[in-house]
Amino acid sequence: MEAFLISTASVAVGELGDKTQLLSLILASRLRRPVPIIAGVFIATLGNHLLACGFGEWVGNLITPAILRWVLGVSFIAVAVWALIPDGMEGDVERRGAHGVFIFTIVTFFLAEMGDKTQVVAVALAARYHQLVPVVAGTTLGMMLVNVPTVLFADRAMRWIPLQLVRIAAAAIYTVLGIATLMGYKGLLP
Repeated sequence: MEAFLISTASVAVGELGDKTQLLSLILASRLRRPVPIIAGVFIATLGNHLLACGFGEWVGNLITPAILRWVLGVSFIAVAVWALIPDGMEGDVERRGAHGVFIFTIVTFFLAEMGDKTQVVAVALAARYHQLVPVVAGTTLGMMLVNVPTVLFADRAMRWIPLQLVRIAAAAIYTVLGIATLMGYKGLLP
């Protein structure tokens, strides 16, 4: 039970204000389909944390910090560009219905979680407790405790905050993260 509770609390705290929480806000405000977004976040988190906990040490030995830095830096900048793209993209996803939004959310959230601090926490907790199921369940619950309210209340927040401002702020944050990562700022790397 300790592994589950510590995992839940550790990831919930780490997710507050994290880039994946910002991604949840962007997805919810752009796609406006909370149920498939929440389901997509859940599946992406569960899959990501299963991989992180099960294969984290193995993958960590294969990927050098320099390669990880470049992959993360370029990914942050790519997300910054995506945040500025006009609403035409959401229409394409929306036309495919809830299924398209669900798949889109799984892919984007899974990729955004790669190398994220909550993923690294999942690896460390699995190594510490050697209890895969409680750690994965706890880290997944921690992510959902933060991201479900973000998705559900995004629409209300968007009534008071212009979407263009959210896009610009998100792009700026991701650009800074990308540049800092490429320059080797250690606070962004595992």
